[in-house]
Amino acid sequence: MSNYVIILVTSILAGATNAIAGGGTLITFPALVWVGINPLSANITNTVALWTGSVTGAWAFKERLYQTKELLRFLTLPSLLGGVLGAYLLMITPHKVFDFIVPFLVMFATVVLALNERINKFNLIDDRNNKNKSLVAVFILQFLTSLYGGYFAAGIGILMLATLGTAGITDIHTANGIKNILSLFINITSGLVLIFSGKVVWVYAFILMLGFALGGYLGAVISQRFDGRKVKNFVVLWGFILAVMFWVRKV
Repeated sequence: MSNYVIILVTSILAGATNAIAGGGTLITFPALVWVGINPLSANITNTVALWTGSVTGAWAFKERLYQTKELLRFLTLPSLLGGVLGAYLLMITPHKVFDFIVPFLVMFATVVLALNERINKFNLIDDRNNKNKSLVAVFILQFLTSLYGGYFAAGIGILMLATLGTAGITDIHTANGIKNILSLFINITSGLVLIFSGKVVWVYAFILMLGFALGGYLGAVISQRFDGRKVKNFVVLWGFILAVMFWVRKV
């Protein structure tokens, strides 16, 4: 019973963190490993459950989404394609290989979060002289982000905010609204692939769905009054600690 409580509490915290700044999966992934699930199954279980937080988070930001309908439509296709391909790659990855690369994936997501303000300075779509090439670049970035998200969910929100920054979305609340919608596409498509993997721990998946939904909505509602920088600093610190922990675990 204590394991169930741990997963519920961490998923609520993660859902809120995802809605505000991204990186919440860096909280639930190690929690699943802590209660005894192997890293590959933990990642798959977590990915299958993530969609509920995206739904509630997007709903709370719904009024802001009308401002960017064209960009949202443009980035839907790479999100769907990347989510499916990433999930397929995860399914065919041997357990030992995934176990080995986990520290590098966590570190990569954490570094992107730490540097996302600098990354967001590169507004590709505002390059009026090469707008078509810029749109292609944003399309590719979103596809790669979705590929990563379908393969390893931890940090996908962080990467998405960075991609949206290059597309000229500088308002964090608008970016979070778009991010939640696109994350929903990625999570549903990758989740539909992963449910056939035989590695989903369903009792924890359902608890995660509830926690992500609650946290996603609450986080989105309070985000306009919340100090996102403190959340970001916490997740960066947490990510570095996790990367080291996973690395030490392997040596």
